[in-house]
Amino acid sequence: MRTSLVRMICLAGFALLTFPGLAQNEVPDSASATILMKRGVVKDSTYENYASGEFTPGRGFDMVKSKFGTLNISIYAIARYLNQLPGHQTWQDHLGRDRDFVGRNDFFWHRTMIWFSGWLGTPKLTYVATVWTVFTTQQALIYGNIAYKFNKHFQVAIGVGPNLSVRSMQGSFPFYSSTDRSMGEESLRGGFTNGMWLTGEIIPKLRYKLMVGNNLSSLGIQASKLTRDLSTSATLWWMPTTGEFGPRGGIGDLESHQKLATRFGASYNHSREDRFNNTGTPSPDNTQVRMTDGVLFFETGALADNVTVDNADVDNVNFDAGVKYKGFGIQTEFHARKLSDFDADGPLPYSTITDYGYDLQVSYMLVPRKLCVYGVNSYFWDEFKRHPWEAGGGVNVYPLKNRSWRLNLQIMHVYKSSAGGTFGLYTAGQTGTTITFGTDILL
Repeated sequence: MRTSLVRMICLAGFALLTFPGLAQNEVPDSASATILMKRGVVKDSTYENYASGEFTPGRGFDMVKSKFGTLNISIYAIARYLNQLPGHQTWQDHLGRDRDFVGRNDFFWHRTMIWFSGWLGTPKLTYVATVWTVFTTQQALIYGNIAYKFNKHFQVAIGVGPNLSVRSMQGSFPFYSSTDRSMGEESLRGGFTNGMWLTGEIIPKLRYKLMVGNNLSSLGIQASKLTRDLSTSATLWWMPTTGEFGPRGGIGDLESHQKLATRFGASYNHSREDRFNNTGTPSPDNTQVRMTDGVLFFETGALADNVTVDNADVDNVNFDAGVKYKGFGIQTEFHARKLSDFDADGPLPYSTITDYGYDLQVSYMLVPRKLCVYGVNSYFWDEFKRHPWEAGGGVNVYPLKNRSWRLNLQIMHVYKSSAGGTFGLYTAGQTGTTITFGTDILL
């Protein structure tokens, strides 16, 4: 896989050197430089993303344009430092069992995405092939989707896409407040899966997306392990005032809306989930579903000592609302998730587990198009009455006065972290302070 990645990058470099006329913005004149500096303004659709979650390119570089088709190459990359304090502590899960927490203190070139995209035969038939790596988990994949747009009301696609479970799975990546999702979203969200989806505009300012997929997350799950159960999700969002919510609908009003921009959305996601390996193995292959104490739901002993859940229903409902005006932005979400219909190899103390929570993100551009300050708060009313929460904030600096390059510093206090893993900013069970500094680019 790494050899294939090297070959693709070398091919792109060869094309640039051999056919310099194919690359745009290689040596921009003053006019095109001005366009570059104005990327991301409200009227610019460079970062428009209504359907593909994390899998939609930025502006990129047009390598080929012909009557037969087009090819564009775009890149996203992030590097960051993460320090979780205190470095060592003991915490208790919802059953009162002691567990060890070891806080991270590391630098990582965290994630790279290279998009090869364009259209074939007709602009209505589009494709995206994505090279994706996460260094913290030593994972690398190549995936994509093929879509056909009949009209603005109806576009159909097949490939890898997001389960429509929370706001950040609906196109805003990577324009979050921080360099990753909040604890509230990371705790309950679905993941990305192979599937098919429909999206479009119902009436002006009102959009929809419907998705049918294999499960909550395809990551690490081979086809031979899948069941015949499919995941389903749907989202509806309304932008009543301006008909848009900035580039990708991202967080923060870098673009300084002069007219109040509003967005209201509702989403639903259902999946009959499997642990995807033998119950004799304590650690499950399904790592997408966590309980609010941070424990993997399908691991042996998660709900009762020596008992393993093999199957369960996962239902997620989410409502979101946001406003942007003259550099000021508010984004809020309400989450509800139910785990039910358990199939286990022993008796369990719960027949259903229902959790509720919210996210609140408030931001303001102290220096227009350059310096943003923000605050984040998440809180849960959970089945186990642990009430995990986080509160804190940070600073974003945009040296080029656009979203293509960002510097981020964030300090967050976390209480009984419900999120875990090395993809994001959280480790399960932490009570303490997390400091992160990072920089990311989107070409």
